[in-house]
Amino acid sequence: MDARASFYLILPFLVLARGASAATLTFTNQCPYTVWPGTLTGGGGGQLSSTGFELASGASSTIRDVPDAWSGRVWGRTKCATDASGKFTCATADCGSGQVSCNGAGAIPPASLAEFTLAAAGSGKEDFYDISLVDGFNLPLSATPQGSGSSCSVTSCPSNVNSVCPHELAVKESDGSIVACKSACLALNQPQYCCTGAYGSPQTCPPTNYSKIFKGQCPQAYSYAYDDKTSTFTCAGGADFLVTFCPS
Repeated sequence: MDARASFYLILPFLVLARGASAATLTFTNQCPYTVWPGTLTGGGGGQLSSTGFELASGASSTIRDVPDAWSGRVWGRTKCATDASGKFTCATADCGSGQVSCNGAGAIPPASLAEFTLAAAGSGKEDFYDISLVDGFNLPLSATPQGSGSSCSVTSCPSNVNSVCPHELAVKESDGSIVACKSACLALNQPQYCCTGAYGSPQTCPPTNYSKIFKGQCPQAYSYAYDDKTSTFTCAGGADFLVTFCPS
């Protein structure tokens, strides 16, 4: 379990019956390389119609049947390929399914995440959304409300955290290039970085030098477990969302 015991303990978790309408999630890839988005529904709810697909540089794709009261997370996998046996794997944020579809499996850290808890339009409830680097970082991304939420705030991690990743957190390829940056919790497994044990509350688990590196690059994103004040965004229920990889 990651440092936050997953985002479901931090965001209000609303897994409700699907209403009469549906939300949409649109994915756009502005990276100069192919990204393989993955999706995961939380709380035992049914998975979306697509749990993973290929998205070429410059391309967009939309999932149109997102339940209007959906809670889950999305991410982008990079440097993916199918081996001679037919097994599909990715160098970063792989979901371990062996296929392009993640089929209910989540991203293996480190992974940059966009997280959502949606509410039905007219319900009087709010959509909650955030960008999280609590599970580490693999590529920049943003979440933009659209439609009825077009006046709501964008949240984004536009910077390449890999460029400032400390060596003890870095995930490297054989040529020494850094492809992802682990969280301090994942890399060092100490309670002060994981906000566990004696550090298991906002009062006893302040930001660390490591989380400040992530926060310095992406001020709107969650940098550690109790980073709620500057990292959780809300919008009136019923918004659609655009997830952009490598936002400008």
